[in-house]
Amino acid sequence: MTAPRVHGRALIPLFLLVLLVVSTVWPDIVRAQAPGADQPAPVIVAPAVRAELLDRVEALGTTRANETVRVTASVTEIVRQVLFDDGQTIEAGDVLVILNKAEEEADLSAAEAILTERRLAFQRAQELESRQFTTTALLDERRAALLEAEAAIEAVRARIANRVIRAPFSGVVGFRNISPGALVEPGDLITTLDDLSVIKLDLNVPAVFLPTLTRGLAIVAEARALDGQSFRGAVSSIDSRVDPVTRSITVRALISNADGILKPGLLMTADLLKNAREGIVIPEEALIPLGRETHVLVVDPTTDTALRRVVEIGLRRPGSVEVLSGLEEGELVVTHGTLRVRPGQTVTIQEIQNGEKWLSQRLGGVTSG
Repeated sequence: MTAPRVHGRALIPLFLLVLLVVSTVWPDIVRAQAPGADQPAPVIVAPAVRAELLDRVEALGTTRANETVRVTASVTEIVRQVLFDDGQTIEAGDVLVILNKAEEEADLSAAEAILTERRLAFQRAQELESRQFTTTALLDERRAALLEAEAAIEAVRARIANRVIRAPFSGVVGFRNISPGALVEPGDLITTLDDLSVIKLDLNVPAVFLPTLTRGLAIVAEARALDGQSFRGAVSSIDSRVDPVTRSITVRALISNADGILKPGLLMTADLLKNAREGIVIPEEALIPLGRETHVLVVDPTTDTALRRVVEIGLRRPGSVEVLSGLEEGELVVTHGTLRVRPGQTVTIQEIQNGEKWLSQRLGGVTSG
């Protein structure tokens, strides 16, 4: 007797029925057999805290001395004395160089003698005029001669002063470029003088930030040449024109330099600190990007349940991020163990991160995933 034949098409509905049953039951079987599937997931959380925030505008700039001058002579003369050393700190009015002034000092002695004679002549004319023994015209003539002698002395003293070169302000001199006995002419460089007590930092800032630039705006600057040491200052002035080529504007900031570390000509990078405010901040590792949205897992402390929350982020800074909306101050967000947690799942808080110490080694296997 021949066994009945089963057509292949008759097996298809049976196969589909078995597949449907397996696909429905299998996830529950796997979940039930998975070790620790119903156990709370260990996580690290961090509170959403309120902190002071600042927007930073980066710019490049060059340092300049607060005051700077090229020390030169105004006359042609021989150098008699040089009274400073390279790199010396001097005060305003200190004598730097004395030029030959012997001829002018002789002229001063002669002018003083003439002044003495004309002063006596004027006094005699006054006495005679008071007694009406001479005319008023003669008295006026003697007065004019006296004033002429006094002016001659002032002219000689000015010529002498041109031969004594003094520091116009306090500062640090550069290299000495002359020696005693040398002949100097007007414009010859004797040395440089820089006031380094305050450093000017001229920054080129994109013009798009012009509305936020104000005097007194704080800056933090650093120079690679100084191993990244930071210096704080404030904006003192803003240029009246925008460069039509670079579309940037020059902003000048002042930085205190009492210790003399900064030198003119340094290239510095600076952050202009604007838009000071308070905002909610969380660790950056708590963020979960999903498409165009950003999510975080918030732990409900009453049920120890993790809930997914959509947040809007703002300013980023190293290790943390500003939350504009979606979180309240004090709420706990998962920072480590996010890949182990499903929304609605119970969690075990292993540690509350304070933002300053690294706690991953205390988790017993909990990682940043």
